[in-house]
Amino acid sequence: MGFRMGIVGLPNVGKSTLFNALTRTAAAQAENYPFCTIEPNVGDVAVPDARLEKLAAIAGSKQIIPTRMTFVDIAGLVRGASKGEGLGNQFLANIRECDAIAHVLRCFEDDDITHVEGKIDPVADAETIETELMLADLESIERRLANLARKIKGGDKDAGDQVRLLKQAQVVLEEGKPARSVQVAEDDLRNWRLLQLLTSKPVLFVCNVEESSAAHGNSQSARVATMATNQGAGMVVISARIEEEISQLAADEAEMFLQEMGLEEAGLDRLIRAGYQLLGLQTYFTVGPKEARAWTIPKGTLAPKAAGVIHGDFEKGFIRSETVGYDDYIAGNGESGAKEAGKFRVEGKTYEVKDGDVLHFLFSG
Repeated sequence: MGFRMGIVGLPNVGKSTLFNALTRTAAAQAENYPFCTIEPNVGDVAVPDARLEKLAAIAGSKQIIPTRMTFVDIAGLVRGASKGEGLGNQFLANIRECDAIAHVLRCFEDDDITHVEGKIDPVADAETIETELMLADLESIERRLANLARKIKGGDKDAGDQVRLLKQAQVVLEEGKPARSVQVAEDDLRNWRLLQLLTSKPVLFVCNVEESSAAHGNSQSARVATMATNQGAGMVVISARIEEEISQLAADEAEMFLQEMGLEEAGLDRLIRAGYQLLGLQTYFTVGPKEARAWTIPKGTLAPKAAGVIHGDFEKGFIRSETVGYDDYIAGNGESGAKEAGKFRVEGKTYEVKDGDVLHFLFSG
């Protein structure tokens, strides 16, 4: 299981350049005019994880299979998108299909690249996008409430729950706050997610800075950092130009280039880590002579559900999991050494899988 992140922003902020770099394709046009991305471009990228290669080296795995993440490059939103401006309706529908939203914000000056609002102000840009999404949510809620009224008269309990949640969202939206600010009870989480409100999705602000500010950011990204903290959102600084250059280099050349730029890692790594943190995700591994593979699950996932990510039958017939922590696997130079050190465990259905666990599932077929 990976996750699907929609890349949104005003036109000409660097969304498509970033998408091209992240997916190492030229599928999305990076042109200097609005709406060059007419259909959402979708790209699957491998999630980099140095642990996977170390596990594979110890186990002598013939194949390494990382977990994957999906990026969706959604065309530039503009003021009035909630009313259909700039092909807004189509783009808002694409956002609904994503698990999280990456707001790409322009935090660089460049006279050769026009800004649709005529000035560089990433905080104002973020507010413009958020406002359009909130207006779209309010319009959607009003339509749904009207449709649900008939079902309630017929005694539909689910309809009553939906109405209650929609009205909770309506209250905060009318106060100028996004739907994600609603405190949702544990029992309501499933129904809440099914509402697919645009502003209920977690947000990651991506500050696109000039090359010289890629390592530490600039005054504009500092303003975004303050905004992200106040909103409880994620934030990462990236230079889309640098990422574009890195994407064209071989691995060893890319590492040298990063060192020259004073960067410890590529922006993709930072973006994925921020996305994982935002959505509460973690990774576990399956390791053997045939392959070493990474799997993504939400934090707090129990062993049977984690097994189900591999195959539904694993979850249905789950018996137990043989478990070694990553550090213990490395320290023992494999499963045998971990067993000798007393670090090999057998866990049952109530075991909560930890990040980095190396698992082998036993199930009845």
